Formats: sequence, structure tokens, C-alpha cells
Amino acid sequence: MSMPSALNRPGGVPLQRRVTAKLAVGLTYLLTPLPPRRIRSILALLRRGATPATYVQALDARDAVLASSLSCLGTQGCLRRSLATVLLCRMSGRWPTWCVGARMLPPFGVHAWVEAEGSLVDEDVPDSYFSRLMAVPPKDHTTA
Repeated sequence: MSMPSALNRPGGVPLQRRVTAKLAVGLTYLLTPLPPRRIRSILALLRRGATPATYVQALDARDAVLASSLSCLGTQGCLRRSLATVLLCRMSGRWPTWCVGARMLPPFGVHAWVEAEGSLVDEDVPDSYFSRLMAVPPKDHTTA
């Protein structure tokens, strides 16, 4: 929601990976209408048994999501994009940190994103650009 323009659609994602990503995007249609607290609870259940995702694994999942869904490409697609990315990672037994927060600089804007190995995954802003309001990290990590 806080990105100034639409994202570029990555190329070179294998067909099977795009199909799996479409499934993850489809599942987000069940999650996005829910209240944030309920989304966090569901994601906390889904992360069980997953190992922490590396930055490269999370980036690969994000690229597959962007290549398979136009609804995740737009400026208003951050929630769906971030949810689909964590769900796709989970399908591979991995879990990045799912975050929701606000910009630290005016104008105010909320955003949902994914982090791995302590960094924002392909957000093109410094790691300190957003302030976390809610996060669902891998199970063996302790974060808000």
C-alpha cells in the first residue's frame, strides 16, 4: 500500500513454481478479509514445524508470486503479496518473517512485507524505513 508504483513482473519462473504460487495466492483470498489478529493467529499455526527461510528462498517465493499474480503486483497488493510469499515458503517447509507496519517518514502509510535473515525482502527501501506493528517470525525466533 505504500509503494509509489507497480512492481515489475519477474520472468524466468518455471511453470510448476508459478502454479504452486497461484495456489498460495488463491489461499490469500481466504485470509485477507480477516481481522489482523486472526491472520496473525492463523499464520502462527501454519509456521509450526517450518525452518527459517533464507533471504534467497524468500526472494524466490516472492518472485514466483509476482510472476503468477497481477493482484500482487499493484500498489495495493502488499498484504496479498506478503501472505502469498509466506504461504509459498511454507509449502517448501520454510518460514520467513511476515510483517505489518507503517512508514517511519511522512506521509503515513501502512504496509505488509516479508523479512528473512534480518532484512526486508526486495522492498527497495532501507531496513529502517518501516516500523513493525505486528510480525510472525519463524517459530524458533522471538519477535513481536
